[in-house]
Amino acid sequence: MLTELHIENFAIIDRLRLRFEPGLITFTGETGAGKSIIMDALNTLLGSRADSTSIRSGADSALVEATFHIPTPARQAIHAVLEREAMLDDPDFVTLGREIRRDRGNVVRINGRMANVGMLREIGEHLVDIHGQSEHLSLLRVRQHLRLLDRYADLQDILDQYRSTYRQLSDVRQELANLRKNEREAAQRADLLNYQIDEIKAANLKPGEENGLEEERNRLANAERLSSLGQKALIILDENPLEGHAITDQFGQVVEALSDLAQLDETQIPLKEQAATTFEELTEINHTLRLYLENLEFNPNRLDQVEERLNLINSLKRKYGETIEKVLAFGVKAKQDLDAITHASERISQLENEEGELLSELGAHAQTLSDKRHEAAEKMTRAIEAELADLRMSGARFQVDFQHEPDPNGIPLPGGGRVAFTADGHEQIEFFIETNPGEGFKPLVKIASGGETSRLMLALKNVLVRADHIPTLIFDEIDQGIGGRVGTIVGHKLWRLAQGHQVFCITHLPQLAAFGHQHFQVQKSILDGRTTTQAQPIDGEERLRELAQMLGEVSESTLDSAREILQIAQERTSV
Repeated sequence: MLTELHIENFAIIDRLRLRFEPGLITFTGETGAGKSIIMDALNTLLGSRADSTSIRSGADSALVEATFHIPTPARQAIHAVLEREAMLDDPDFVTLGREIRRDRGNVVRINGRMANVGMLREIGEHLVDIHGQSEHLSLLRVRQHLRLLDRYADLQDILDQYRSTYRQLSDVRQELANLRKNEREAAQRADLLNYQIDEIKAANLKPGEENGLEEERNRLANAERLSSLGQKALIILDENPLEGHAITDQFGQVVEALSDLAQLDETQIPLKEQAATTFEELTEINHTLRLYLENLEFNPNRLDQVEERLNLINSLKRKYGETIEKVLAFGVKAKQDLDAITHASERISQLENEEGELLSELGAHAQTLSDKRHEAAEKMTRAIEAELADLRMSGARFQVDFQHEPDPNGIPLPGGGRVAFTADGHEQIEFFIETNPGEGFKPLVKIASGGETSRLMLALKNVLVRADHIPTLIFDEIDQGIGGRVGTIVGHKLWRLAQGHQVFCITHLPQLAAFGHQHFQVQKSILDGRTTTQAQPIDGEERLRELAQMLGEVSESTLDSAREILQIAQERTSV
C-alpha cells in the first residue's frame, strides 16, 4: 500500500507531499490541473522512462519518493529482492526514490541506498498496477494469465502434484540424456577408466606414506653427515679424551657430592633430586644416541628405491589429485564410472520404463489441471461479461483461449496423440476480448487504451480480486465516455475493489468521486508568475462544494445534487 508520496520540481509541480490511507482514493480537479502529472510522477518512480523534459523549468533536477507498506502476499517476493541486494531494513516498509537530473544521469535509491531502474521495476510490479499506462498493466502481460486463472480456480494443490511429477520426470530425462551421451563415447571412456584404475591400483598407495618416505630419504641422503655428528656427541658424552673423564662420569661425581651435601643440609634435597634426574636423562640420551648410530644405514640402493617411489607418487598426484587421499578417491570414482558404463544399458532400459510411467502419470495430472481450468474459465467468462454489462459494455465478450502444441516426446492425451508440456501444464492460456459485436475476439494485449481499457480492467479486477495480489491499483481516465448513472456503478465497483486493495482513481464524475474514502482536490495556480499544481485532501463542506462544481457552477441546485450523490454513495456502501 502506498502510504506517502513526495514530488519536487516535476513538470508544473513545485513541491508536493501526500499521505494516503487504505481504501478508495479519488483525485478531482479541472482539466489540466495536474492530476495525471501526479500519476506520471509515480509511474516514473516505478521504472518508466524519464528524461530532463520532466524537470520543472528553472530547476536542475526533479525528485519523486514514495513509501510503501509491504503487503503479506507480496512480502516474500519483495524481501527476496531486497535481501539479495542487502537493502532490507524494515520488513514492513520499503522506500523508493528517483532523482532526474538535467545534465547528469538519473539517481535511483531503494531504502536510501543506490540502486538501478531494473530493481525499481522488479519491486514496483509487486506493489502497483497503473491502468492507463501499459507498462504496468499486469493483466496485459500474457505470462500472468495462467497464474491468474490458477489462483482464481484455487488449483495450488493440484498444481503442486503436477509439478512434483514434472520434477521427477525432468530428473529421469536428464539422467537418460547423460547416459545416452556417455554410451556413444563408452568404449573410449572405458579404456581410459581401465587404464586409470589399473595405474592407481598398481601403485598400492597408502595414506600418509609420503611423509615417512620423505623422512627416510632425508636420512639416507645425509647418512654420513648424521653419523659424524652423532659420533661427536657420543664422544663428548661418554669418551671425552681431552679432559680424561666423560661428561657422564663427571656429572656422576656431581650427583655424589650433592647427595652428601643433602645429608648435612636437608634443604638441598630438591637440588640433589634434580641432579639425579638430569643424570638419568644424560644416560638415556647416551643410550638412545648409540641405538640411532647402530641403526643408521648407508644404503644407496634403498635411497634410489625411495626416490623412485616418491617420483611415482608425485606423478599420480599431478594426474589425479593433490594428495594421496585424493588420488585414491579418484580411483574409487573411476571405478564407479566404469561400473556405470558397464551397466549403462541396464540403467537406460530401467529409466526408459520410468520415463513412460511418469509421462502417463504427468498426463493424468495435466488433464485434471486442464479440466479444472476450463471449468474455471467458463465461470470467469460469465462473471466478467456480467461486470462489463454493468459498465455499459454489454456487447463486449470475454474468452480464455487454450492452445497446445503436438510433440512426439510429450505427454499422452486421453484421445490419443502427445503434446508439449512445461512446469505449468500442457496448455498455453491467453485472455481474449471482443469489445464490440462482430469485431471478433482479439488478444487482451492488443485492446485500445483509454477509458474503455480502464473499464475492462476494472471488470477483470473485480472478478479476479481473489487471484490478484498487487495491493495498489490506479485507474486513470476510467470515466471516459460514460455518464453519471454508469459513474455510480463504476464508483461502487471501485469501492468494492478497495475492500481488498488500495485503489486510486482520477475522475471527472462526481458520482464516482463520491465513493472515495479519501478525496484529493487538485488545483493549478499562479504564484510569483509561476504555474504550480497543488493537491490537498478535502472533506465535509469543501468536498460538497467540489462535487457541486463538478456538476456546474456552485449553486443551491448543484449543492443539493452533490448531497444526493453523496447520499446515494453512502447508501450503496452501507449495504
